Amino acid sequence: MTNLAIKRSFSADPELVFAFVTQPEHLLKWWGPEGVNIAENTLDFSRPGDWSSVMVNADGNRFKVSGVVRTIDPPNSVELTWGWHDDQDQRGHESLVRFDIQPDGHGGTHFTVYHTGLADDESAANHNMGWTSALKKLERMAN
Repeated sequence: MTNLAIKRSFSADPELVFAFVTQPEHLLKWWGPEGVNIAENTLDFSRPGDWSSVMVNADGNRFKVSGVVRTIDPPNSVELTWGWHDDQDQRGHESLVRFDIQPDGHGGTHFTVYHTGLADDESAANHNMGWTSALKKLERMAN
């Protein structure tokens, strides 16, 4: 198994960043890599329970991912399971995502995405690219 940690610093306070990463109206503004649209979703990380999203790229390819929000500790963290679906909508390997939100001592936020239990190095590299792209959109919101 392979683990990934991506760190960012935001000028927005932790409460606002927590809202950006948990509430549906904010999630839809940054969720998924740049250039994809969210065609379907049940994105709500503000409460425990199931979630899913279908991302569509410029070529019309659909990518479904789903999981369960396991723990919420406002405004510090959210943890959820993560699994991609295949073309027959069968959910594959499950990994774990945690958004960690900490005050930076100056009114801003230290933010880390931990994605653990990835199947292999190739999966980690692909997820690193996807998260890095999505976080560019979040940075525009939180800075």
